[in-house]
Amino acid sequence: MPFHPIWLAVILVIVLIIFGPGRLPELGNAVGKAMREFRKATSEITSEVTNATKAEPQTPADTTAKGSTSEAKTSN
Repeated sequence: MPFHPIWLAVILVIVLIIFGPGRLPELGNAVGKAMREFRKATSEITSEVTNATKAEPQTPADTTAKGSTSEAKTSN
């Protein structure tokens, strides 16, 4: 079923009849807030997944003693 501009007009007329002209701005505001929250949540999840895949694994600290004072010194 293709989308026609008449379908949009019919839906808008039905919404206008059901909710009235006074509540349309409130409905538009609510829909806008919901879309912003959804977009924010999806972008946060996307960034978390991206950061998790790009994160380099941490290497353990070097445990070998280099130049420690406990090494035996020989005198000539």
